[in-house]
Amino acid sequence: MPSVIGREKFLLVAVLTAIVAFFTEHHVLAAGQIAALAAAAALIGVIVLTSTRVAHHAEILAHKVGDPYGTMILTLSAVAVEVLILAILMNNSSSPTLVRDTIYAAVMLDINGILGLAALLGGLRHGEQPYNDNSGKTYGVMILTAMGISMVVPEFVPKDRWHYYSAFTIVAMIALYGLFLRMQVGAHSYFFSYSYPKQKAPAANGTAVPEPEHGSTAGSITIILIGVVLIGLLAEFMSAFMGQGLVGTGAPPALMAVIVAAISAAPEILTALRAALRNRMQAVVNIAMGASLSTVILTVPVMEAIALYTGQPFIMAMTPVQTVMVTITLIAAAINLNDGETNAIEGMTHFVLFATFIVLTLLGL
Repeated sequence: MPSVIGREKFLLVAVLTAIVAFFTEHHVLAAGQIAALAAAAALIGVIVLTSTRVAHHAEILAHKVGDPYGTMILTLSAVAVEVLILAILMNNSSSPTLVRDTIYAAVMLDINGILGLAALLGGLRHGEQPYNDNSGKTYGVMILTAMGISMVVPEFVPKDRWHYYSAFTIVAMIALYGLFLRMQVGAHSYFFSYSYPKQKAPAANGTAVPEPEHGSTAGSITIILIGVVLIGLLAEFMSAFMGQGLVGTGAPPALMAVIVAAISAAPEILTALRAALRNRMQAVVNIAMGASLSTVILTVPVMEAIALYTGQPFIMAMTPVQTVMVTITLIAAAINLNDGETNAIEGMTHFVLFATFIVLTLLGL
């Protein structure tokens, strides 16, 4: 038991933080903006630490089942965290663009941030890094289709008919993901795997890179569920503190969306970078592109269902700037992921696009 507590100390910290937040929420909100922002920042830190434990146990499960099931578990755990936080924030926010901005930020962070940085650092260390080009092509066309249907076409749908198109979008996303899932775990599972030489990749100091620790499947699933529940509780308090702290500060409207995307992607960043430095680019492609696809294709139907239930539509159509950035990103990804190898130049192109996204967000665009 002590060893379990030691390994899961972040979850213990999350429990204690949730208890403290429950009893001090009103006092913190009454203390002013600085106190609220400090509390929100602390909660974000705890949520990220908790999500790393969720991702760690998802990685243990992933290591047991192997690709493509492994990276599917990783991406689905991250999307579950994102959808949960987003649903809680939507309940406490009046922003009709939060869902759209979060999905957009997640795609920019996953493809340009994670894939770009991993390919850049991996390319500088290993040169050209091989992977199965079928995966990049499949992910790319699926992301393009899903974002086009759910975040471009709505611009042209009459406002008095939004609920019809919203219902269609739910069906379309479920159909797309159902077929994709059948491909990923069925006859076309080889699209998302790559056969590497049977040897352990050396670390920077020449020693072997340790594999993820082993544990019981039931234990990992239990901790994942506990972690997701704790993240939901902490997100509820974070939403209240963040809302109070940002009032009248002139912060970019999309800041909350970027925070949600960053929280859910934080564990994936570490996993992808470790894979790239071990010359395992297939895992990076699966994580970055798979997370982008899962974010769009799973978040949209859940949020559209909430909109239909409440009768309050979200603004899903992207702004012209967002549309241009997504278009450039997907074109660059289609070119870079077309030949089965990545390099530092390709990684740098995506990372520059990510930097552009950050600058545009700070400018309020």
